[in-house]
Amino acid sequence: MARKKTLVTLADGVYHAKCRQLNALSAAMNGHAQVWPEARMIVTGDEAVFYRDGEWVWSCNMLYAANQFDVTPITE
Repeated sequence: MARKKTLVTLADGVYHAKCRQLNALSAAMNGHAQVWPEARMIVTGDEAVFYRDGEWVWSCNMLYAANQFDVTPITE
């Protein structure tokens, strides 16, 4: 019997999100071109918003972001 994968969740806060794809083409094929190779991410509730150079570039569901990107909390 297959094991169920446990989904990671994120608390509200500021994070550094890094794409798991190794190159820009792979990131684009997965819909992560705006975020590749990395971006600042702010999580509020169930929404994750990505910023590069202070500008909004993309947003998605918090669960999707938590499980598709390598995420590290930023302490300010």
